Amino acid sequence: MNVLVLGSGGREHTIAHKIAQSSLLDQLYVAPGNAGTAQIATNLNIKETDFQAVKKAVLDHNISLVVVGPEAPLVAGISDFFAADKDLSHVNILGPKKAGAILEGSKDFSKAFMKRHNIPTAAYQTFGESELLAAYKFLDQLKAPYVLKADGLAAGKGVLILDSKEEAKAALKEMLEDKKFGEASAKVVIEEFLSGIELSVFVLTDGKNYRILPEAKDYKRIGEGDTGLNTGGMGAVSPVKFADRVFMEKVENNIVIPTIKGLQKEDIEYCGFIFIGLMNVNGDPYVIEYNCRMGDPETEVVIPRIQSDLLVMFDSVFDGTLSEADLAVDPRTATTVIAVSGGYPEAYEKGKKIVGLEEASNKDKSEELLVFHAGTKLDGEDVLTNGGRVLAFTSLGADMEKALQGSYKALNKVCFDGIYYRKDIGQDLI
Repeated sequence: MNVLVLGSGGREHTIAHKIAQSSLLDQLYVAPGNAGTAQIATNLNIKETDFQAVKKAVLDHNISLVVVGPEAPLVAGISDFFAADKDLSHVNILGPKKAGAILEGSKDFSKAFMKRHNIPTAAYQTFGESELLAAYKFLDQLKAPYVLKADGLAAGKGVLILDSKEEAKAALKEMLEDKKFGEASAKVVIEEFLSGIELSVFVLTDGKNYRILPEAKDYKRIGEGDTGLNTGGMGAVSPVKFADRVFMEKVENNIVIPTIKGLQKEDIEYCGFIFIGLMNVNGDPYVIEYNCRMGDPETEVVIPRIQSDLLVMFDSVFDGTLSEADLAVDPRTATTVIAVSGGYPEAYEKGKKIVGLEEASNKDKSEELLVFHAGTKLDGEDVLTNGGRVLAFTSLGADMEKALQGSYKALNKVCFDGIYYRKDIGQDLI
């Protein structure tokens, strides 16, 4: 079959890399892609949110399956667009319709969904611009730190965790009245802070059946020791030691099953990934957030651990055989470390030449070490930076220490002006 992957980041390069190994694949396309996907697929210079351009590409290249990487086209309704178009309705698209994508598109909706279906999560209230004084009063009832979440999509920057009440009230005013995150913060969710260790669980579902993929832990803060501003992710590890059989049974029984059943009860069709951000609070899982797609950079450690044919798994979502689909998982540890542009997650420059990529990649194309591109582009034969997060260095090893050695060894062979990365990924779990 011919497959189109939508997106341009490390997540999409990782998914494309795995799909490229499938026995079912004929031709692979990525839109818009990056310098890494150009090595294994045909990049198409179209935006993933330009639905008419996507339609033309699907028809021109006889695409059978579209895999949607990022959340923006899902929240905007690309799956609805396909279903409503007579020329596209026969094409399988992996990603929920708008009604399902709202799990990520609205923090208020997702929190209310959890409450309706008795899914464990932090206590919360939602406030609009006209309710600023009521929001202040709710903050007065909480203890520090204070968690503020923009209701809508804010490119991963809409969650603030603040230590002082004065900071929280000032930030709340910026979000609601000054529109710090635009329409995304027209409403703000204020929730109780949960103290524990985070991890992410990923579910592939057809809306009825589901498979739980390997779990992961990512590192969001820019600075070592989890300090500084939130980013899209500075690294990730999989598996997560504390996510043992007992804990994962709680996740499945208390969260995954009620989530799938909740979608069915509310007549929400859902075909694709559910990312469940969790907090381990004294051995019990609580949901922090839902996403309607795979996480990034978690994808860069989750997908390399899947030994089964990914395209066969995706195909099973559409033919009703997902519950029987093979899901073999590599027992080794996978780690990824992200190299970012200087200044990220605030202002940064693009167009810096990247050197050392050839040296960092294994000459024998071994799966022990994988370099996934995120914010890169080609300029002739040169690879240039083209985003905040630039490259992901993924390594598999017998344990976390060995995997991390591989990731950092490869990363240290690569250089570009302003390169920055965290040197403490995974250390909290060792």
